[in-house]
This record gives sequence, structure tokens and C-alpha cells, in this order.
Amino acid sequence: MTMSRRTGPTNAYLKQLIEMLKKNSYEVGAPLWRDVAEKLGKPRRQRVEVNLSDISKYAQDGGAVVVPGVVLGNGELTKTVSIAAWRFSSSALEKMRKAKCRPIAIEELMKINPKGTGVRILM
Repeated sequence: MTMSRRTGPTNAYLKQLIEMLKKNSYEVGAPLWRDVAEKLGKPRRQRVEVNLSDISKYAQDGGAVVVPGVVLGNGELTKTVSIAAWRFSSSALEKMRKAKCRPIAIEELMKINPKGTGVRILM
């Protein structure tokens, strides 16, 4: 039986994003981005999946959340929030548009808020 070593994500864009998050975390002193990078670096079966109902439950109205994984469209979104994630399902994007929420890429949120002040990680 041959043991294979874990190689991490194979998606080149995801690898680049993880490195960018780690670098920014180190340079700015923002542990939020290091934690997001750690979660994104896990195997696919251990990645985070968050439903819109969970975002409604835990996010603050007018705030920002980051999901180090996929946002799924189960449930209703009752708050207006900016949601940064690795990926969004099509049903989640449709419901977010109806609720006037802003889906953004993780690196875009990192550029807007380099220190990650007031941003919540949802897992």
C-alpha cells in the first residue's frame, strides 16, 4: 500500500489566492486572512459550505462576512450584507440580488478592508 502525501488545492487561482491572503496577513498583521487561507487550503471534502439562512442568522445588517468556501442558496436572506466567498451557487446569487446583497470575491474584500476590521468568518 503506497501512501500519497497531501498536495493541497490544485486550482491555480485558489493557490494564488491562498498565497495572497497569507502575505497580506503577515504584512498588515491581520490574522483574519491567515485563518481564511488555512480553511481554503483544506481538502475539498473539508471545505466550508454555508447556506443563506446561516448568513441571515449570524451576519449583522450592513456588515461584511467572508465564507472560505461555497455559499449555497438554501433559506432566505433577510439582511443587507456584503458576502465574500470562494464560490457562489447560482441560486444563492439569484437570492442575493433579490435581497440587494453584494457578492464579492475574497481578494476584493481584502483590498477594501486590508485589516479585516468588522468582518466575520462564517463556517
